[in-house]
Amino acid sequence: MSSCNGNCSSCGSDCADRKQESLLAKLNEKASVKKVIAVVSGKGGVGKSTVTSMLAVAMSRKGKRVAVLDADITGPSAPTAFGVQECQGATKEGLYPALTTTGIQVMSINLLLDNNTDPVVWRGPVIAGAVKQFWTDVIWEDVDYMFVDMPPGTGDVPLTVFQSLPVDGVVIVTSPQDLVSMIVAKAVKMANMMHVPVLGFVENYSYLECPDCGKKINVFGESRLDEVAEAFNLPILARLPIDPMVAQSYDSGLMETVDTDKVADVITAIENAE
Repeated sequence: MSSCNGNCSSCGSDCADRKQESLLAKLNEKASVKKVIAVVSGKGGVGKSTVTSMLAVAMSRKGKRVAVLDADITGPSAPTAFGVQECQGATKEGLYPALTTTGIQVMSINLLLDNNTDPVVWRGPVIAGAVKQFWTDVIWEDVDYMFVDMPPGTGDVPLTVFQSLPVDGVVIVTSPQDLVSMIVAKAVKMANMMHVPVLGFVENYSYLECPDCGKKINVFGESRLDEVAEAFNLPILARLPIDPMVAQSYDSGLMETVDTDKVADVITAIENAE
């Protein structure tokens, strides 16, 4: 698996028809998930989990049934963002995810630990297996859109998600830094290798808006994302500012209260994805 080059014919399968082939994990018989959107980043520290939670909240506000699968096993943060601490319970059929105040379903390794500060010291294949179990063993109830909060990079977990879950599209989160072109290229190329459509980019930490005069300050310098987007013929769906209120809401478990207007175009792109 770690040496996968995107050509599934080399292992007896056809990635071009990925959703019908045997690598896909079987969803729990009691579960229902219509669309799966992976939120990825080529590197850490770009606020991918914050963007994931904002997208989940925005979609939920449109009347859709939404779920968040926290695939970042060693750095889980979805429970913190939504202020949930435990799952709803379990039966012999499977495990019910946590439910937020507005009805968003959440599954994360931190919901299963005795102490949420306990580290998960597992090797890559075990971590990847846990993510797969979040799909096979959890009873997701009538979900219209599931957002998968991916760990950064192109390692075991992203590969497992792309091969095992029927991912309908990818949103790539990045920041306006010089190394963005190389990092974003890696994320785009991995999605292409796995035959998963990239819906577009979200540039987080794009600017800081002065609270006194409203001037936009490019804290991380001028963005390089435009040229990258043009090179891959992909849209920039949103440019999100550095917002202390969003950060505070995330840390306080109050992401369901934040303004999500700035991700409206991202939601539209997700809804229009085939």
